[in-house]
Amino acid sequence: MTSRIGFVGVGRMGANMARRLKDKGYVITAVQDHNTAGAESLAQELSCEAAASPARVAELSDVVLTVVPDDAAMYDIFSEASPSSLLCHAKNRLFINFATVNSEVHIKTEALVEQNGGTNLEALMASSITQAREGTLYLICGGKESVFEQAGSILQALSSKSLYTGPAGEATKIKAPVNMVMNCNTAALAEGLGLGDALGLDLTMLREVFGQTGAASRVLETDGEDMQNRDHECYFSAAHAAKDSRIALNMAQSAGLKLPLAQATFDQYQRLVEAGKGELDKSGVAELIFKGRMK
Repeated sequence: MTSRIGFVGVGRMGANMARRLKDKGYVITAVQDHNTAGAESLAQELSCEAAASPARVAELSDVVLTVVPDDAAMYDIFSEASPSSLLCHAKNRLFINFATVNSEVHIKTEALVEQNGGTNLEALMASSITQAREGTLYLICGGKESVFEQAGSILQALSSKSLYTGPAGEATKIKAPVNMVMNCNTAALAEGLGLGDALGLDLTMLREVFGQTGAASRVLETDGEDMQNRDHECYFSAAHAAKDSRIALNMAQSAGLKLPLAQATFDQYQRLVEAGKGELDKSGVAELIFKGRMK
């Protein structure tokens, strides 16, 4: 286990993935994030460098894991023009990119990395913070199968399951519907509990009934009590829910398909973002529904 591993993007997910790999005996060489204070704190914890740029992370590492929020961030860290880009030290490096972004971003990233002498894998997470720390992520991977196999030991340390789906961009085609359905389920649960509250029902009882009927869902287990108690500590933000629903809607438009429920769900999450509440957990969509919660 000789690979030197660096991280670009050490927010809630990236930081816990780094901790997990450190626990498994990997050498963490450097971490970098726009939140420099957070990166410096994590670097001290992991006894590694708080790098000044993505380029520095790649310079110090054999494998670079990127966990960034959106298309713009991916284009930035893999910029062809920037002297701080990961591409400056791409030769003989393996990049594993965990961002849920539009599929063409992963396709372009793979091409750029290969042009600069490196290898690249799309590895999308269908899990949350606890799973990142425990190494039980569910990973959906796209890229060359040989690269998937090359990354195997690292993926195994991070996940309970790593699914290979085909070329770059294919993983996004699976992840987008997954998050779209999750977001729709979350918004629907908020409306069900909001209606129950408005009717004066005991919401603990209502959640128990939901759990024994066709209203049961994974989201009910993870978000139902939080919606009832207005506890929206962030595990998956409303801003990310809006972004991921938009990715699915873009795919649907390209396929000539209309998705009215997904559109309505996107609109709800976008309302939260525009109200300055995008950093609430996705369960925060309940704040838009329950009477008297948001003016």
